Amino acid sequence: MVTDEAIFDAVGEVADPEVPVLTIADLGVLRGVRHEGDEVVVTITPTYSGCPAMDLIRHEVELTLNHLGVDGRVETVLSPAWTTDWMSAAGKSKLTEYGIAPPTGTRAVGGPVMLSLTIRCPLCGSPDTSELSRFGSTSCKSLWRCNSCREPFDHFKAI
Repeated sequence: MVTDEAIFDAVGEVADPEVPVLTIADLGVLRGVRHEGDEVVVTITPTYSGCPAMDLIRHEVELTLNHLGVDGRVETVLSPAWTTDWMSAAGKSKLTEYGIAPPTGTRAVGGPVMLSLTIRCPLCGSPDTSELSRFGSTSCKSLWRCNSCREPFDHFKAI
């Protein structure tokens, strides 16, 4: 019998189809693995409601379970809502290496919303950047430009 931990590790390696350097474990989309009788239940939470990547992620998780020889299903859970607080430090580093500025700070819970006055360029590290569009290549990213190296880059929004 495959342990829940081994299943979590294997399923956690499923790549995010929108940012393929990240896994669903890096993103914090993979919320848990549990047994219900002889069946394994894998719980995932989308980065936002209606995220188009979730169908492919579900399919890839199901393929991984089949590859492990495990009878299971995937449950999508919307509450609590996903937050960038769930992203791993390794995932944030991978974003920077890939050329996407990672989210900064944490979400506001019952207090003031913290604002970033600048986003560092993931390419040259300069804080001299400008937001071009609140929405980037996907809804969870915004489009920025570095005023030093003049390169555009995505910023993963803190949610």
